[in-house]
Amino acid sequence: MKKSVIMLAMLFAVSTAFTSCREENKKEIELNVDDAESEMNEVGDDIKDAANDAGDAIEDAANDTGDAIEDAANDTGDAIDKAAKDVEDEVEGNDDI
Repeated sequence: MKKSVIMLAMLFAVSTAFTSCREENKKEIELNVDDAESEMNEVGDDIKDAANDAGDAIEDAANDTGDAIEDAANDTGDAIDKAAKDVEDEVEGNDDI
């Protein structure tokens, strides 16, 4: 029994001497992290660009709406002025009819 224990201890000692840790390819892992970081930055930039485009579209729509309201107000004012002139002409007897 003593010989078998000593043989197992010797076998263990020899096996640990010949067994080494596997080297990991850290460069590949670092490249993958760099690639992922680059992709995340690109996605972030795309989101930022989309938000800016949406903001610009909203601003343009607000400006167009403001212009339309201003034009409608001017047209209404012109119609009121014309109607007031027509009434004035009618009262004074200067109408064309």
